[in-house]
Amino acid sequence: MDDPEQARAYAAADFSEPHQAFLERFALCFPRHRPRQVLDLGCGAADITIRFAHAYLDATLTGLDGSPAMLAYAREAVARNGLGHRLKLSEARLPETGLAHHAFDTVISNSLLHHLHDPQTLWRGVSDYAAPGSVIFIMDLRRPDTRDRARKLVEEYAAAEPEILQRDFFNSLLAAFRMEEITAQLLQAGLPHFQVEEAGDRHVIIYGRFA
Repeated sequence: MDDPEQARAYAAADFSEPHQAFLERFALCFPRHRPRQVLDLGCGAADITIRFAHAYLDATLTGLDGSPAMLAYAREAVARNGLGHRLKLSEARLPETGLAHHAFDTVISNSLLHHLHDPQTLWRGVSDYAAPGSVIFIMDLRRPDTRDRARKLVEEYAAAEPEILQRDFFNSLLAAFRMEEITAQLLQAGLPHFQVEEAGDRHVIIYGRFA
C-alpha cells in the first residue's frame, strides 16, 4: 500500500461492517479478556485499532504498518479521535520492527496474512511479540473456490468503490489462503492449538492463546 492512490482509496472506503465484526468476534472468542497492551500488525489506516481503543478504555495500543502512505491517514484518524496518548503508530515491516519482544498481552491483525510473500512472517511475528498467555486474534480473507466466485464477491461488496479498490479486492481474494493451508502454516509455526474458523462468506478467523 505504498501507492498514494491506493492508500487514499482504502482510507476513504467504508469497511465499517467487517471491522465492527472483527471486534464483535474478538469479544465472542475472548469474553473475559481485558486488553492492556495491544499490538495491531498491519494496522493500515488504523480503523480497527481505533475501534479497539474505544472498546477497551484501559488499553494502550501500538499500530504497526510498513506503508508511510497508509500511516499518514492513520495519524490523522488517531488525532481526530483524540487517542494520541494511548495509540502509538510505528512504521516498520516484520520481522525487524524495533518493538520489545513478548511485550503484548493482545496481538491482533486484519488482512495482513495474504499480503506476505512468506506467511510464516506473520506467525513468527506473533511468537516474537506476544507475551506468555496473551491472546491472538487474526482475521483475513478466505480464497474462493473459483475466480468467478471471487468476481461475484467483488460485485457484492465493492461495486460502489473505486476501480483500484475493486481490482485490489479481487487480487487479494485470489492471493488469500484456504483454511487447510492456514492450519498447515500453524502446525509449521508451532501453533497447532490455534482455532481456524470461517467468518461469513469471505473471511477466516484464527485465534488462540500464546503458550
